[in-house]
Amino acid sequence: MKFFDSHAHYFDAWFNEYEGGAEALLDKIFAENAFAIVNIATNPENLRECIAQAQKYENMYVSSGIHPEDCLYIDDIDFALCEIEASICDEAKRKENKIVAIGEIGFDYHLENLTDEVKEKQRYVFERQMQMAENYGLPVIIHDREAHGDCFEMAIKYPEVKGIFHSYSGSAEMARELVTRGWYISFSGVVTFKNANRVREVLSTIPLDRLLVETDAPYLAPHPNRGKMNHSGNLEYTAGMIASIFGKTSEEIAEITYKNAEKIYNL
Repeated sequence: MKFFDSHAHYFDAWFNEYEGGAEALLDKIFAENAFAIVNIATNPENLRECIAQAQKYENMYVSSGIHPEDCLYIDDIDFALCEIEASICDEAKRKENKIVAIGEIGFDYHLENLTDEVKEKQRYVFERQMQMAENYGLPVIIHDREAHGDCFEMAIKYPEVKGIFHSYSGSAEMARELVTRGWYISFSGVVTFKNANRVREVLSTIPLDRLLVETDAPYLAPHPNRGKMNHSGNLEYTAGMIASIFGKTSEEIAEITYKNAEKIYNL
C-alpha cells in the first residue's frame, strides 16, 4: 500500500531510542514501503532539523510553524515569528527546503498553567501565522486541543486560508462546517483506541475526499502498539480501522488519503 503520513515529527528525541535514531528508522520505512511524509516543525530550531531530514528523502516534506505550547517558552516571540516567515517568504527557497505548509499552529488549552495571558500569547502567535498563510498562499495545519470554538473562529476569520485540522477531536457539526469551507480533517491512531467511540462516530461523517491519515509520530501509536514509539509504518492500523468504518479496503483508504494529501499540500 502507498501511504501518505500527513503529520509526523521525526526530529523528536524519542526516536533516539531506535537503534541508529530517526534516520535509520526512516531508511527502513522508505525502503520497505511506498510512503510520503510531512515532517511538522513546532519551532524555528526544530524546523532546521525537519529541513535537513527532508533533504535526505525524496518523498519527505516540511511544514514550518510555531506550536501553541512551544510559543510559551520562546522569549523573543516576534523574532521567532520572523524566522518562520523568512523560511516561507521566498518561493524558490521554500521549494528548495520542501516546505509545503505552515504549522503546526493553533490553541492548546490542556495546560496546568492556562491563564488569560497564556491564551492571549497563543492567540497572537496563531493569528500572525494565519496572516502569513494568507499572504503567501500556503495551507495551515491546526493543533486544536480542548479549544474547538476558538480554533474554529480563527479558521473562519481567514476565509482565504485552507488547511488541515490534525488528529481531529472536535464535533461532527464543526467538521461539517469546516469541510464546507474547504478544510481537510485528519485522523491519527486515536481512532483505533477502545475508548474512542465518539471519534469514530465523527470520522464516519467525513466525506472521503476531505479525509487524511496521520501518525503524529512518535506519539499516538495505534492499537495494538498504543503507548509505544509511533512511526509511519503503523499507518496500516489506522487505515484498517477507517476502512472498516467506511466499508472500504485498506488499500482504497490509503489511495484516497494519499491523493487528498497531495491536493491540500499542492504536490
